[in-house]
Amino acid sequence: MGPHPAVAAIRLAVRRVLHDILNDHQPTDPTATTARGSHARPPAPLVLVACSGGADSMALASALAFEAPRLGLRAGGVTVDHGLQPGSDLRADEVVLRLRELGLDPVEATAVTVGREGGPEAAARDARYAALDAAAERHGAAAVLLGHTRDDQAETVLLGLARGSGIRSLSGMAEISGTGGRYRRPFLQVDRQTARKACMVQSLPVWDDPHNADPAYTRSRLRHEGLPALEKALGKGVVEALARTAQLSRDDADALDAWAGQAETAVRDAAGLLECAKLYALPPAVRRRILRRAAIEAGAPAGSLFARHIEEVDRLITGWRGQGVINLPGKVVAQRQGGRLVIRQG
Repeated sequence: MGPHPAVAAIRLAVRRVLHDILNDHQPTDPTATTARGSHARPPAPLVLVACSGGADSMALASALAFEAPRLGLRAGGVTVDHGLQPGSDLRADEVVLRLRELGLDPVEATAVTVGREGGPEAAARDARYAALDAAAERHGAAAVLLGHTRDDQAETVLLGLARGSGIRSLSGMAEISGTGGRYRRPFLQVDRQTARKACMVQSLPVWDDPHNADPAYTRSRLRHEGLPALEKALGKGVVEALARTAQLSRDDADALDAWAGQAETAVRDAAGLLECAKLYALPPAVRRRILRRAAIEAGAPAGSLFARHIEEVDRLITGWRGQGVINLPGKVVAQRQGGRLVIRQG
C-alpha cells in the first residue's frame, strides 16, 4: 500500500525540484582528479529547507528528508527566529529538534533582528532572507527550499493587484529565485490543505503562528476575510485561477523584460544617455521597463520603486511640458536635458 495521497503529492513535488537541482549541479568535469592522481568525488550537493515549524514547511521538510537520500543528495534545515514573540527562541529550538528527528543534517536555528523599514511584514521578510542567504553560504548549500503554497501564491497576486504594481507583481512568486537560483518553491501547485493533511497523517507536530491570524497584518486579513469573500461571491476555484494568472503573467513579464533588455542599447546615445525620442517610439510596457532598470542602476531600491514613480518619469518623455526634476527613492533624480533623459544620484 502506497503513502497517503497528500503525502504522495508533496513528495512528488519535492522530487521534481530535487531532480532539477541535481541537473543544475552536475560536475562540469567528471574526470577531475585529486592531487594524488586518484579520481575526485565531489561531495553530494546539500539542499536546505527553511522551516518555521508550520504545516507547510514541516510537510516540505518531511518530503525532503524522504526524497533527498534516494537521489544521493544531502538534506539539512534552517529555522529563523525573528524574535517577535515571547518564547520564540524556545520554539526555534523545538523546530531544530523536529528536523533532526526527520534525519536532516546539518540543522540550525538563527536569530535575526527585525527592523521597521517597509512595514513589519516586509522587514521580517528581509531579515529572514538575509539569514537564509547567510546559512546557505555558510554550509555551501546548492539550494534552499521554501514552503510557499498555491494559496500563498493567490494571496501574493491579490496583494500585487491591490498595489497596482503591474504585470510583474501579478506574476507572484517564482518557482526559482535568488542569487544563482538559490531559492526553490516546490509547493506553488500544492494547496495549503494538502500540506496540512500530509503532516496530520504522518503525525508531524506543527506550530500555527498567531501572526497568521492577526488582523493587524494585511496578508492575514486577506487570507481570513478577503479570499473567503471572493470565493463566496465568485464560487470555488478562485485560488486556482489566481495561481494560474500568476504563471501566465510571469510568462508575459519575462517576454517583455527580454524585449526591454534588447531595446535598451538602441535607445542610448554614444555617451550612454537615454534618448527621449527613441524611448517615445517604444511600446509603453517596454519603455517603462527600461526606465525602471535605469532608476535601479542609479541607486533606487527596487522594493521602494513603485509604478507611480515610473509613471512620473515616463511623463518626462510622453507628456513633456518643461517639468522639473523628479525625485525617486534612494535619493535618485530624473530630469530631461536637451532631448536626453538623465537619471542619477541627486
